[in-house]
Amino acid sequence: MKLKVKQLKNRLLHGDTLEVLRTIPSRVIDVGVTSPPYNKQEKNKGWLVKNVVYSEYRDQLPEASYQANQVDVLNEIYRVTKEGGSFFYNHKIRWVDGEMFHPMDWLRKTDWTVKQEIIWDRIIAGNIRGWRFWQVDERIYWLYKPVNDNKKGKELASKDAKMTSIWRSVPENNNPHPAPFPLWLPVRIIISLMDNKKRGLIFDPYIGSGTTAVAAKLLGFDYLGIDIGEEYLNFAAERLKNAEDELKTIEKEQELHRISETFKMRKKSGRNVGKYSNSSNTMNDLEMEPVSLFPSTTK
Repeated sequence: MKLKVKQLKNRLLHGDTLEVLRTIPSRVIDVGVTSPPYNKQEKNKGWLVKNVVYSEYRDQLPEASYQANQVDVLNEIYRVTKEGGSFFYNHKIRWVDGEMFHPMDWLRKTDWTVKQEIIWDRIIAGNIRGWRFWQVDERIYWLYKPVNDNKKGKELASKDAKMTSIWRSVPENNNPHPAPFPLWLPVRIIISLMDNKKRGLIFDPYIGSGTTAVAAKLLGFDYLGIDIGEEYLNFAAERLKNAEDELKTIEKEQELHRISETFKMRKKSGRNVGKYSNSSNTMNDLEMEPVSLFPSTTK
């Protein structure tokens, strides 16, 4: 039975992600952000990286089954997303017995347009042994649902585009969820994609400890989350009650989205707009605040 739109706002839904998705009506989501289980097989990761073991889910499917499930989940998310809407999908490149599994292996099989690949440099400590250079990055894929086959979509505001395609910050480590992403991550996405909008529904189909919902609430938007783990949903609900305790992270991210002049303003005045110049003050002319690092707060 399909849920009604009024049943979706500011709700945390318990159940299997794919099954619950099938109860959600089409074209109701504005922006989504998630990080699904990575199918890491719950193996011992050594002294530096802890095992990722969920409370009510076994992260050890056959790889083909895992990828097929992710395609089904992503296509359902595509269905429930409005035309012109976006979904940000945090994942990573994995190796099993020397074979590489890349998120693009299954993303290209979905209905989505892959608009951008963002690198999350997690700045974690280096390892002193391994079969390849120590992996410190994860990927965030900006997936887009076109309007009338226009795959480019709308241009980002200058203050948001300046964030660049490499995001640097350490992972969250003070959280009952085994694989949380930091609060600034969904905050950055919501600020950039919901610019100048007063209403909208923000979605996370693997809500975990509620990070995306907290970001949405503090930025003034409605949220919707799904998780199979009742323990995590209870924590997320409690965290939402105390969301204002995390307001400082919102304010820090908002400070990064400030710019003294837009591209159009500089072009209109005949000033430098970033093209190659022999001028010694080219960089000073940009008048854009640097992207600074700050300790992360939670998924």
